[in-house]
Amino acid sequence: MADWLKIRGTLKSWTKLWCVLKPGVLLIYKTQKNGQWVGTVLLNACEIIERPSKKDGFCFKLFHPLEQSIWAVKGPKGEAVGSITQPLPSSYLIIRATSESDGRCWMDALELALKCSSLLKRTMIREGKEHDLSISSESTHVTLYGLLRANNLHSGDNFQLNDSEIERQHFKDQDMYSDKSDKENDQEHDESDNEVMGKSEESDTDTSERQDDSYIEPEPIEPLKETTYTEQSHEELGEAGEASQTETVSEENKSLIWTLLKQVRPGMDLSRVVLPTFILEPRSFLDKLSDYYYHADFLSEAALEENPYFRLKKVVKWYLSGFYKKPKGLKKPYNPILGETFRCLWIHPRTNSKTFYIAEQVSHHPPISAFYVSNRKDGFCLSGSILAKSKFYGNSLSAILEGEARLTFLNRGEDYVMTMPYAHCKGILYGTMTLELGGIVNITCQKTGYSAILEFKLKPFLGSSDCVNQISGKLKLGKEVLATLEGHWDSEVFINDKKTDNSEVFWNPTPDIKQWRLIRHTVKFEEQGDFESEKLWQRVTRAINAKDQTEATQEKYVLEETQRQAARDRKTKSEEWTCKLFELDPLTGEWHYKFADTRPWDPLNDMIQFEKDGVIQTKVKHRTPMVSVPKMKHKPTRQQKKVAKGYSSPEPDIQDSSGSEAQSVKPNTRRKKGIELGDIQNSIESIKQTQEEIKRNIMALRNHLVSSTPATDYFLQQKDYFIIFLLILLQVIINFMFK
Repeated sequence: MADWLKIRGTLKSWTKLWCVLKPGVLLIYKTQKNGQWVGTVLLNACEIIERPSKKDGFCFKLFHPLEQSIWAVKGPKGEAVGSITQPLPSSYLIIRATSESDGRCWMDALELALKCSSLLKRTMIREGKEHDLSISSESTHVTLYGLLRANNLHSGDNFQLNDSEIERQHFKDQDMYSDKSDKENDQEHDESDNEVMGKSEESDTDTSERQDDSYIEPEPIEPLKETTYTEQSHEELGEAGEASQTETVSEENKSLIWTLLKQVRPGMDLSRVVLPTFILEPRSFLDKLSDYYYHADFLSEAALEENPYFRLKKVVKWYLSGFYKKPKGLKKPYNPILGETFRCLWIHPRTNSKTFYIAEQVSHHPPISAFYVSNRKDGFCLSGSILAKSKFYGNSLSAILEGEARLTFLNRGEDYVMTMPYAHCKGILYGTMTLELGGIVNITCQKTGYSAILEFKLKPFLGSSDCVNQISGKLKLGKEVLATLEGHWDSEVFINDKKTDNSEVFWNPTPDIKQWRLIRHTVKFEEQGDFESEKLWQRVTRAINAKDQTEATQEKYVLEETQRQAARDRKTKSEEWTCKLFELDPLTGEWHYKFADTRPWDPLNDMIQFEKDGVIQTKVKHRTPMVSVPKMKHKPTRQQKKVAKGYSSPEPDIQDSSGSEAQSVKPNTRRKKGIELGDIQNSIESIKQTQEEIKRNIMALRNHLVSSTPATDYFLQQKDYFIIFLLILLQVIINFMFK
């Protein structure tokens, strides 16, 4: 489909251009005969709406929902720079057809192209099959997405595809149509059209010369420098039910418990209490938090789901899948040391993608663990922080996990905010020691209005074994309950639809599901840093596995004492701890991953996502502008500056904001903008320093006022009493005299 359309530029004026609709792309040309290419719009990430207009014709808008670039970086013949016209917007196009019938026809064709492209891409990802790359005139639409799918699956290892190669397979017709660049006036005459055509031909020759002069040979592909991961060799899965959550304490360990209980009182926070090693699970709490992502493929499926209600169901199903993995007996993971980190990943065989998990202990008192999960290729990321607290109640204690996690679907801009249940241990002084989960969990998406409420129930005092690990919940749209959940969080959970009253199995971790779940890969031991969990706690873990509690206690004491000494040294030098991978937002109080990349995956530009030294990056064909959530600015480190060319990373200092013709033609403007950004960052740093000084002065003044208040209050109270006494005495004297 091809015709003349008027497109509004950034200067609010209209230009008549020749538009050609091909499978997956909209080609825009300047002239009908010479094939002078202006730009190519990638339709796979676009949406279209009708736009009211006061002028004649029919107007509609083609846009990216996340305000990102809709343009391809090269033309169908490998053009690096398009023909010169007035500047066009980067994230949208406002298009006008000559009549309403023509406009409706174009909208229908574009909507069909958008729906078909997303449907084909989603179907191919679900099937996980490679498509035949043979080109035929009858299957050009399918072949285009077959090429995209092949590029998406192989991640650039075996097959590399750029824009010019895709278009070369489909745009074989060399007689591309032309376009005039005459602006819209109230009077349009044939003579003015001819004059503009003559000028456009002259400008096109100049443009072709510029293309030859400005063409840059592509840089050779550099070897990928990434962290080496190895498949996890051993994994412990507890049995369903109460049997794997109880433990009989030996007489020797009971004496240790009694010694410990002498140091605490009911209601006391146990975060500063040193616990005996026999109740420790031989891994860090940062490692424990990664148990939720063995079924991250559920999130990959949810990202492709069009219906928001079905997306919520997939999210809830993924959430429940993180609880059935539990250690045998009553075990507690290590309390992470300040600055401790943990890295791992899961490989998705269906989509050939990777889910990366990065965690760091950002605070010791209070103990706060921050984590970040990313799989840009499958369209999701997750971030959050957990404040671990422990409360002692006499014969029981609870481990409370305060904080929330935020799951984001990158292609949709949806955030699902969720909380965590608490762990409850009872039978410390008498009875059998048992560990359960309790509390109410909320999973909410503010954008769609859908939410879920899950209640983890503790076993009643007179309850049977069937009452262990019970869970109930509701799936809601606003205040309307759409479905209810009932069952056990470590076995079967049933869902009951309120409209149809049908009940079916919602989640059940059967042996087949456990067998086919994703395999975790951890960092190779030789490449781990000194503060990575496995290497940091290796001696304690070795002693616990050897059941040498004395050695485990001693090694644990050495680590904790080293941490205390480091804290004393920082206090002496008046130094503050600086986190390696996360930073605190002073406005929201949330911890953010410094290198978060929240751009949707671009199969034409993004090749593979990888991780090096805790930094999750993306290898790209062409550097593009970054889009990330607003967060606190920070100074670049050496590690950020070492990121190689051709890699995408969210820091503005790591990569150039290239990817558009306007930016490549004006390097001086980009350099000036970089200088201005540097000045702004320096100003922000100075303002923050001033705020900190003001805060310290206010705290000092407040302490001074607090210390001086009691004496002043006491003096004022005595003075008030004296005045009241004089007034009463004066009133008595006046009454006596007038009588």
